[in-house]
Amino acid sequence: MAEEEEPGWEVDPDDDWGVAVITTVGRQLRLRREAVGMRAAEFGRVVGYGEDMVYKVESGKRIPRPEFLDKADEVLSAGGLLAAMKEDVAKVRYPKRVRDLADMEAKAVEYGVYVGLSIHGLLQTPEHARALFEVSQSAYAVDELENLVAARMARKAIFERSPAPALSFVQEEVTLRRKVGGTMVWRQQLEHLLGVAQLRNATLQVMPTDSGAHPGLSGKIEVLKFGDGTALGRSDGAYNGRPVSDPKQLRILELRYSTIRAQALSPRESVAFIERLLGET
Repeated sequence: MAEEEEPGWEVDPDDDWGVAVITTVGRQLRLRREAVGMRAAEFGRVVGYGEDMVYKVESGKRIPRPEFLDKADEVLSAGGLLAAMKEDVAKVRYPKRVRDLADMEAKAVEYGVYVGLSIHGLLQTPEHARALFEVSQSAYAVDELENLVAARMARKAIFERSPAPALSFVQEEVTLRRKVGGTMVWRQQLEHLLGVAQLRNATLQVMPTDSGAHPGLSGKIEVLKFGDGTALGRSDGAYNGRPVSDPKQLRILELRYSTIRAQALSPRESVAFIERLLGET
């Protein structure tokens, strides 16, 4: 394997937790390598990477790939210590803001969201998410793009939690009609939405384009409630888009969201609407 095929990604210097994790992993790699009397160049040849890249991983400048840690664990006879670090390392690969969002979602016992411009991340298929990132004009490298897709898909673990949280989604009609990624990806996305709509702990509603004005026209609205009785809300069109926990501000967002749900199609009507869309192609 050529040296330019790097065993990881750069660490966000502003991500204190991520820097600490990768520094610890690098230190363990170096200590294990030195304990078995293996030079960096020799270790690099065995695992298939260049000496310079080995030093970058050991110094905490690069995030090692899972397969790199597996191979290193085997070569250095680490007894599973290095391989066990893959879970934390995988989290570091995701942007800090994505991890923070996933942490909030993972703690919520109720989560309600209205989205007007795109299908919500928790509802996207990998193909749909990939197509959105590809057209974002951000010129992502292949690894970066796949990392972003993986981060978005990892958030969907919320659907597998036990006890299951109560989830509520309201999507604008236009987000369902836009054929992101082409016809096949679009159809798969609609079929996935129908699957979500069948979950006992999730409701999916469609806001028809001809429904008239409603409180969500200024942007996305999110309301999260937690097991300890606290709550968090955010709206693109209120409080400068920042998260709020003040009871008065939360009541306003909850009122706006409940009004949106009342104006949208019922869950049963929404399923029928999506089925009609699928039948039109």
